[in-house]
Amino acid sequence: MTPAFDGPDFDGPDFDGPDFDGGLAEVWPRYGAASLADVMPSALACLGVPGAADALGLRSGPAAEARRIAVLLVDGLGHHLLPLAAPAAPTLADMASGRLGGVASLTAGFPSTTPTSLVSVTTGAPPGQHGVLGFTVNIPGTRRVLTHIVWRDDPDPLRWQPLRTQFAVAEAAGVTVSVVSPPEFSGSGLTRAMFRGVAYRGASTTDEIVAEVLAGLAPPRSLVYAYTPYVDRAGHLAGVGSPEWLAAVGEVDVLVSRLLAGLPADAALLVTADHGMLDVPADERIDLDGRAASQLRAGVRVIAGEPRVRYLHTKRGAAADVIATWRAALGDRAWVISREEAVAAGWFGPVPEAHLARIGDVVAACRGRLALTASRREPPITSKLLAYHGSSTALEMIVPLLIARGQSRNVVPTG
Repeated sequence: MTPAFDGPDFDGPDFDGPDFDGGLAEVWPRYGAASLADVMPSALACLGVPGAADALGLRSGPAAEARRIAVLLVDGLGHHLLPLAAPAAPTLADMASGRLGGVASLTAGFPSTTPTSLVSVTTGAPPGQHGVLGFTVNIPGTRRVLTHIVWRDDPDPLRWQPLRTQFAVAEAAGVTVSVVSPPEFSGSGLTRAMFRGVAYRGASTTDEIVAEVLAGLAPPRSLVYAYTPYVDRAGHLAGVGSPEWLAAVGEVDVLVSRLLAGLPADAALLVTADHGMLDVPADERIDLDGRAASQLRAGVRVIAGEPRVRYLHTKRGAAADVIATWRAALGDRAWVISREEAVAAGWFGPVPEAHLARIGDVVAACRGRLALTASRREPPITSKLLAYHGSSTALEMIVPLLIARGQSRNVVPTG
């Protein structure tokens, strides 16, 4: 279970086209070398923030000499999905091909899920350190399962996620920082954990996002983080490659092209994603709340995580039996290992003692296209989604890093 990824290379594209069989190969996080957690520190290094680590080499690559940086995170647009998106997204296709700026790929952290990835981006830290260790996690010492995207005040966001953000580091160095994200997320627990008082510009439509990002880049040394959720939503509800998904990708393409047209000459746009996703057919789903899965519930106190990665909090002394039962039932369709094995393998990066119990006693990470739904204990829509993410396949784990400057500086010479 070692990483199968070589890291960023801005000399040209590192992706040859869609390969959905290869996309099911396991990929593990490259913390400190080529992961989402390395994006913001590298951006800060470009802006001259003292002590910022440029693990991605942005200062000597396509963002060299940039004094203003916008980071656009497109929820759900994994690297392996870019060729599928190309017919609806000519600007993204030009960026992904290397014809327009620089292109590389990164790994998400583990699990490859939105709350975990977003907090890794904003803190510059692996999941184990910031503690947002999944879509849902069991609150230690209770039977309560916390869903990070609908969290408000309990537990206290500033205690649950204890790290200083990269935005605070940038502001302390004199960089003007702002966040552009849908207004309905303002004030949520996840937003407070990620941003901690950074200027929040509510924006949902393409017009609004463009206006707010460009306004945020007006100061001479500035950093803007922008987020759009619609590709992810379309993939979950309608499937990857569906007309709805292509329409959402097309709208992102319009957004990117308009941002590039409006960038100041000394600005760079970084486009990335929090994860990819894959469709899961009906015959690849196991309902953990169903009668046929009763043996998988034996010895389990709390089930958390999400359909592609399950955290199993076991009854006292039952962990070994649960591992044996799940391995016998799932075979090579999932990694089923103890918390200690997962931490030792580096899945989460370093995990302090305070965060260990948020991970299940047993971790079940799906391989291939398996999904482990829970029709009774989770909202009904969760079991009815067409596409999922969270586990360690390349389709889920590898995300793009596309970088371009104002359009007069973007085109790669030919001939």
